Formats: sequence, structure tokens, C-alpha cells
Amino acid sequence: MELKLFATIFAAVFIAELGDKTQLATMLFAADKDVSKLTVFIAASCALVLTSAIGVVAGSLLSEYISEKVLSWIAGAGFIIIGAFTLYRA
Repeated sequence: MELKLFATIFAAVFIAELGDKTQLATMLFAADKDVSKLTVFIAASCALVLTSAIGVVAGSLLSEYISEKVLSWIAGAGFIIIGAFTLYRA
């Protein structure tokens, strides 16, 4: 395992998830006094692992048909569009 690559991916995903709707939903579930905090943690962790696995598989499949450079442009444009839409609605 490449430690530098691991750290880069970890930091990017960690920062992206902070304050995300996923984290807020998890906090709401955990706020219920009648709910096991361990169950909330395990369920949320499994969901994040599964969505990450889907992302890895989708990225692997797309990279067979689309170059890495084009995928980077598409991802960048997507983030810009989402950001512009968010600013427009604010």
C-alpha cells in the first residue's frame, strides 16, 4: 500500500464528508436516546464502505473507456456546476 496515496485519499474524503448530509443524518440517528450508538456507527460505516466500493468499481469501469484526463475534466466541471448551483440558490 502506498502511504502517501492513502493519506491523500483519506484527507480528501474526510474533509469532503465533514458537515455533509451523511454526517448530519448520522448525527440525527445518534441523537435518539433509544437508539444504540454502536448500531448507528456500524450501519453508517457499512453504508460509507459500500458507497466507496461502488465509486471504486464505477471509476475502474469508466477508466477502461474514458481517459483519466477526460474523467478529471468531467469531475472538475461537475464540482463547478454543483458549486455554482449552490451559490445561485443561496
